[in-house]
Amino acid sequence: MNKDHFYPPFGFLAPEPHLTAYESSRVVILPIPYDATTTARAGTREGPAAIIHASQDLESYDLTLGFDTSRHGIHTLPDLAPHSDSPGAMVDRIGGAVSDLLDDGKFVVTLGGEHTVAVGAVRAHLRRYPDLSVLAIDAHADVRDEYLDSRDNHACPLRRIAEACPVVQVGMRSASPDQLEFIRERGLTFLTPAAYRALPGGPADVVQKLSPNVYVDIDLDGIDPSQMAAVGTPEPGGLFWDEVIELLTALAEGKRIVGFDLVELAPDCGPPACAALAARLAQRLIGLALGPPLSS
Repeated sequence: MNKDHFYPPFGFLAPEPHLTAYESSRVVILPIPYDATTTARAGTREGPAAIIHASQDLESYDLTLGFDTSRHGIHTLPDLAPHSDSPGAMVDRIGGAVSDLLDDGKFVVTLGGEHTVAVGAVRAHLRRYPDLSVLAIDAHADVRDEYLDSRDNHACPLRRIAEACPVVQVGMRSASPDQLEFIRERGLTFLTPAAYRALPGGPADVVQKLSPNVYVDIDLDGIDPSQMAAVGTPEPGGLFWDEVIELLTALAEGKRIVGFDLVELAPDCGPPACAALAARLAQRLIGLALGPPLSS
């Protein structure tokens, strides 16, 4: 059988087969199609598959970075099965899965699903990097102590994360009074797009607030809905692609990016271009975090 007559196996960026083996891959894609606590418009469980599917139509060579990201080796795992007991149990399952991958020396890319999945991933990275801090891009404060009778609702992830390690958020444009009070009491840096754009030092002012090892948490509704409509809770006045990339580039130049997630893509809520943007963002962030591969 001539294997050249067939498409590559389903996987992020569709690398050549010899670049997809788990043992030799530096990067592991962990899809988590979980949206048990989603409010407003549902559909984030379809996000991981949409991102992976869209990535297969991208050139694996990143023209901006000047190298082929897939040469790091990228292994795409099957979907992580949901834990139906409770959202907290699902967070624990995610944390265990990510911890196992980190123990194997992998750079883990977590694809949600709702924002809750980030909590388990961050906790796993914190166990490995005690000095961890988190750069969050998000339209919403997401620091409610609980919502709809759950402390692990998708409106609460940055509260759970902030209880464990420092968080800097960029892109906020929606918050309740109690969340703003929590942000003020804790002295957290949660920047609206306007406040971010007004920083005298630009992205460097954000980067200097972070520790040497940084986890990046990207809720895609942090991006302006003119470019990212496919989210359940869109908010006008968000960050634009060039601003997000400028910030992440500055982060990679000044700190070590140890892992990241992309969450809250609801592909049926917007055009297919949104999944393509998410896929390109994941590709770019892998490249920024790891730099050029040893072989090309």
